[in-house]
Amino acid sequence: MIRVLLADDQLLVRAGFRALLDAQQDIEVAGEASDGQEAVRLVGEVRPDVVLMDVRMPVLDGLAATRRITEDGRFEEVKVVILTTFELDEYVFEAIRAGASGFLVKDTEPDELLRAVRAVVDGDALLSPGVTRRLIAEFAARSRTPADAGRLAELTDREREVMALVGMGLSNEEIARRLVVSPLTAKTHVSRTMVKLAARDRAQLVVLAYESGLVRPGWLG
Repeated sequence: MIRVLLADDQLLVRAGFRALLDAQQDIEVAGEASDGQEAVRLVGEVRPDVVLMDVRMPVLDGLAATRRITEDGRFEEVKVVILTTFELDEYVFEAIRAGASGFLVKDTEPDELLRAVRAVVDGDALLSPGVTRRLIAEFAARSRTPADAGRLAELTDREREVMALVGMGLSNEEIARRLVVSPLTAKTHVSRTMVKLAARDRAQLVVLAYESGLVRPGWLG
């Protein structure tokens, strides 16, 4: 059972998400928070698998709450997905850099939301790939603190190749087809690359691919 915490200051939004999620056999809503501070507290109490986090909330905003959750060693397994009204919101990129696993716009289709929750728990596909790639490309290109490209030196040539493909938005299955290997082998390469670069998840690996110059925004087409 996938346990989800809803963090949004609008009651109707939370009610809508709860109705959708609780109707699934493999998902349950473990709690609701109306501000970021409450979200951080509830993460410690209910230990959800996923937090659906609004950006703009009172007391403590979603960005600050995300940092507190992802920087707390007790919550290493908790995935944070940012919810936003706008497709291009710089807070979203900053949240991904802080450890969020991806983001969704609030008007996303119900099936896409469900797929995203399941995918982020599996640690596989980056959420809303088309929009997310554009957002990361835009803000990574002008990041205030570029990553040290030297960090990539410890990667093998194949791992660098795999990292570039992840940065371009390819799933493990697509990477496997591109490199003519099995999906399991592709997933293993991705996992080893994340471990070597201390990337919390696939989203941060994408950010590192851009910030290090391994992938350039113009390559997205």
